[in-house]
Amino acid sequence: MTQNAQHAPTDGTDLTRNANPAPRNTPEALAAPDAPGRAPTEVDVVVIGGGAAGLSGALVLARARRSVVVVDAGAPRNAPAAGVHGFLTRDGMPPAELVTTGRAEVRSYGGHVVDGEVVGARRRGDGFVVTLADGRTFGARRLLVATGLIDGLPDIPGLGERWGRDVIHCPYCHGWEVRDQPVGVIATGPMAMHQVLLFRQWTADLTLFLNGTLEPTDDEWEQLAARGIAVVDGPVAALEVADDQLTGVHLASGATIPIRAVAVGTTLRARANVLAELGLTPAPHPMGVGDHVTATPQGATDVPGVWVAGNVTNLGGQVVVAAAEGLMAGAMINADLVTEDTRRAVEDRREPFSASAEARVSDLVLADRRHGA
Repeated sequence: MTQNAQHAPTDGTDLTRNANPAPRNTPEALAAPDAPGRAPTEVDVVVIGGGAAGLSGALVLARARRSVVVVDAGAPRNAPAAGVHGFLTRDGMPPAELVTTGRAEVRSYGGHVVDGEVVGARRRGDGFVVTLADGRTFGARRLLVATGLIDGLPDIPGLGERWGRDVIHCPYCHGWEVRDQPVGVIATGPMAMHQVLLFRQWTADLTLFLNGTLEPTDDEWEQLAARGIAVVDGPVAALEVADDQLTGVHLASGATIPIRAVAVGTTLRARANVLAELGLTPAPHPMGVGDHVTATPQGATDVPGVWVAGNVTNLGGQVVVAAAEGLMAGAMINADLVTEDTRRAVEDRREPFSASAEARVSDLVLADRRHGA
């Protein structure tokens, strides 16, 4: 008999015919965060970060019938962007809509989403305790950290205000939207050559601003000339904007180069302060573009029981990649819990009246009615 099967009535009535099940919660209701106190405080997994990586991991875990709470501070890296790109079936979807849909999917399988900022995580026995800024705590057997990263922009007036609109960094995210327009690449380091050659695929009207931070080699000068990329020397002073549209790059020399979009390399810093108490600190990225939390390809960190996914570990991953990494990490966490559950079951079978076995029986029988020390 299946889990939800009903006993058949003696008169032969088919209970499945003309059934009128209770209506499902609306997507809007499912996407809303849990009210304070509604989410369980002890779960299998706490997911820190509710973007594509965190929600994808939570979805896998909830479908695996694990109790899971997602804690989201509501400060996604891609909030200024108009849409997510390169995500099959979701191309162009506003980032907020992707999160709303993801939250609803997680909650439809029994997962919980909590709005809040995690300020710390510490070890407790075989598991962890996560503390929020408002004082709430959640206990978990495992942690999935998907807190993303912070883009550090050069100190050029106008960059921050236009970030994610006509100040961009990734051609795969925004190249199509600026195709055939006058685009400038402001150098912030050696990776600028790689960036400008990539953007040449989307527009022939391309200018590289050396900005006092890049001196191309002879081979690189030849590459720039061969691709018809203009090069401007001297520091960039500011961006010029008219009618809420980027119109040019203003140089310290006083000249202004007409530009409609600017690409710039950022310093990428993993949001990993919550891991400090566990002994996990970001390490310099091999490409010299910032720092990240090191992990295995499946997301396992050096701290047993802690996984990471998304931009906190993979600085170059787009949204679809972050979602895939969250899925992988979620599956690995479930497998790890299955191993632990199996080990405990074997121990209980060998020692049916052990203290741990009796404690688990007490939890199952008494549930919330259990009290005492």
